[in-house]
Amino acid sequence: MAGILDLLNSDLGKQIISGVSGSTNEDPNKTAGVLTMALPVLTKALQRNAETPEGAQSLMGALSNKHDGSILDNLGGLFTGGVDEEVKTDGRKILGHVLGSKQAGVQQVIGQKTNMSSGAVGNILKVAAPILMGMIGKQRQQQHINDSNGLSGMLGGLLGGNSAQNEQSFLEKVLDADGDGSVIDDVAGMFLGGGDTKKSGGGIGNLLGGLFGK
Repeated sequence: MAGILDLLNSDLGKQIISGVSGSTNEDPNKTAGVLTMALPVLTKALQRNAETPEGAQSLMGALSNKHDGSILDNLGGLFTGGVDEEVKTDGRKILGHVLGSKQAGVQQVIGQKTNMSSGAVGNILKVAAPILMGMIGKQRQQQHINDSNGLSGMLGGLLGGNSAQNEQSFLEKVLDADGDGSVIDDVAGMFLGGGDTKKSGGGIGNLLGGLFGK
């Protein structure tokens, strides 16, 4: 299974980066940087949510209905003339549900890393969040996943399994942006062998390292 950053590197991913950049009037390279950091964070947060029965049921319902992947079928139409407010409103709801009280801190940390304002990062994520949900929804359909264990495993596979200490520290900082220490244990194994799926190629570490000199 392709990892989330493999998808960003694909032709579809390039279309998403270009479309999100145009829709938010942000620099394409900075937009790519934001998405490279933010999509693994959002995916990991979704995986954590899916580890509870209530969270898994809620996510499965969303992926089975509104976020079934159909948004990917007409990205050209989505981005032509600007993304409509319904999509952005949906994105705001997704971010609020997935990140909760950590949303502002996550946006601030990513903004610092990409030399962008927190508000600009938030605008990018509002457009990207429904697309990410669509990508996950399409993966769920392709893998015929209908239970919480399969859902958590699929999200772990999208994240890959192996990278270096600096990426672990980076994501700890992002996901615990308010400094309360509450999610450190949840992300400690994210890039250090957490999950059975091993990403091929350069992996998240090389992508982040190449973009941000880490």
